[in-house]
Amino acid sequence: QVQHVESGGGLVQPGGSLRLSCAASGTAFAIYTMGWYRQAPGKQRELVATTTSDGSTNYTDSVKGRFSISKDSAKNTVYLQMNSLKPEDTAVYYCYCNVRSGSYYTRFSTYWGQGTQVTVSS
Repeated sequence: QVQHVESGGGLVQPGGSLRLSCAASGTAFAIYTMGWYRQAPGKQRELVATTTSDGSTNYTDSVKGRFSISKDSAKNTVYLQMNSLKPEDTAVYYCYCNVRSGSYYTRFSTYWGQGTQVTVSS
């Protein structure tokens, strides 16, 4: 019902920047939470940043002050601006959204993007 298309990953040197984008498409849904998580090989998945329909944002401590999440509600698109990147930021980044759908918007579901590789290395 909802599909995500991610873009913006790649290889960047330490201290560099990348901006990830994720566009959600579908019908008969309303997004109430969008965000990003990441997973590096051999490490547990961690939530990176979230934004909700009321405009609030949350970040994991390791990225505060460096990453910024934003959205374009008209386009159902969420962005993750990543500055001052560190090698430990290397991971596959996944976008997700929590949606309400169906008649009366009573169904709660989570949808995920395909993931995009971010590699920070000199």
